[in-house]
Amino acid sequence: MPKLWNETIEAHRQAVRDATLETTAALVAEHGLSSVTMSQIAKEAGIGRATLYKYFPDVESILVAWHQRHVGAHLDRLAQVRDQADDPAARLEAVLRAYAHITHKRPRDGEIAAFVHRGEHIATAQRQLRGLVGDVIAEAAGAGAVRDDTPPGELADYCLHALSAAGGLPSEAAVRRLVEVTLAGLRPTP
Repeated sequence: MPKLWNETIEAHRQAVRDATLETTAALVAEHGLSSVTMSQIAKEAGIGRATLYKYFPDVESILVAWHQRHVGAHLDRLAQVRDQADDPAARLEAVLRAYAHITHKRPRDGEIAAFVHRGEHIATAQRQLRGLVGDVIAEAAGAGAVRDDTPPGELADYCLHALSAAGGLPSEAAVRRLVEVTLAGLRPTP
């Protein structure tokens, strides 16, 4: 088959998948998880039920895929921020600021959040996040910008737990202060 045809099929599949994910999230937010059916999703997304079942077996699997896409976008964003900074200390600060901002903007309540923040996909995402932050910390420690008396993995846990508080803060100014306090805890002791 010509390459153009493959790209067209893949684009169509991605469009169907995206429409399904967004439609499902909107329906669940509006009506509740137990009220949404696959038939509703297919109708609202403008696809047939048989087509929908080719992609997903049930509403729950759609929500997990929707959340995985969001988490993947967040991890991609953190990697992009990391790669744009000039030196190890700037990379660490940029990643922590971006993570705090993402956490601050993330919806905390609701049925969707309660459902998607469980399961193996969350554990996988947390390992990826911890690895990314741990690597940035290790690099900064190697450059002398971060304390080296504590393993980078432990410092990554410290940062991620501390910055999880950003989700409950009332303003961006409060988030910036939280990042500053977190960074202060990483500085090498004199």
